[in-house]
Amino acid sequence: MNRRTLMASVLATALSLPAVLALAADRQEPIYGSQLMTQQERDEYRYRMRAAKTAQEREQIRADHHERMKERAQARGVAIPDEPPARGGGRPANGRGAGRGAGPGGAASGGGGGGGR
Repeated sequence: MNRRTLMASVLATALSLPAVLALAADRQEPIYGSQLMTQQERDEYRYRMRAAKTAQEREQIRADHHERMKERAQARGVAIPDEPPARGGGRPANGRGAGRGAGPGGAASGGGGGGGR
């Protein structure tokens, strides 16, 4: 690879980095009671969670928010689960969620459409 091609590749990578970071930032954890919140409230909650310095501080923000949403749901006569969604999107850590996987044999072999068990 000549020097000019290498420099062009490095420059293209550097220029695309902000777009990749923006996509990563869009992956957001579900918010308990979000259906009872305005967009501004959801944005403020996410801001507070990102600004929290420790896991303990984030846990306190979550607990306070949980209580407020339970009270709001009761006042509006809306049923929401007693427990907030599992952190990390509610998916198991091993990646074996309830989605449409390729299953045994993979998608290319025409096999599967779920789980593989």
